[in-house]
Amino acid sequence: MVRITESDVIADVVIVDPEAHGDERGRFVETYRRSWFPKGREMIQGNRSTKQAGALVGLHYHLHQADYWYVLAGTARVVLHDLRSGSPTDGATLALDLSGDHDRGLFIPPGVAHGFATLTDLTLWYLVDGYYNPADELGMAWDDPAVAADWGVRDPVLSARDRANPGRDELPDALRPRWGLRT
Repeated sequence: MVRITESDVIADVVIVDPEAHGDERGRFVETYRRSWFPKGREMIQGNRSTKQAGALVGLHYHLHQADYWYVLAGTARVVLHDLRSGSPTDGATLALDLSGDHDRGLFIPPGVAHGFATLTDLTLWYLVDGYYNPADELGMAWDDPAVAADWGVRDPVLSARDRANPGRDELPDALRPRWGLRT
């Protein structure tokens, strides 16, 4: 039986523990179903990311796009931080591990900053409810003290973009997500 749980740390973040079926031939897991997310929109684009152990991606956020993450292979330490002004959980940080060995999906609503550190080599499959829009690809500093996250890696490998992201307090007001507003 699929278990769907809304996070008690960050509002509107949903954790899915799907049911796996297997025998001597292999396994089958239904990884995503639209009806699991009554507050979400239809996912319209699928992506795959592969990273080496020790990589760190993020923190990224969108004003308009939601993500659904599912690790196919390896283990990621996922860090989420609520940036939504007016949210009942504004400023809250959630860290959890997603692993290809333990079936679990993660719905991330717009306005929640998200990133991951690869504890092992990793293949991440994810869906988004909006087509790629560079104007909605925003970021904040992965090591911001307001986030206070344990990423689980020493000396992470980061992109130039992620090294240059501003701190939470440096985000321009026009790029600060608002609770309940979404187009």
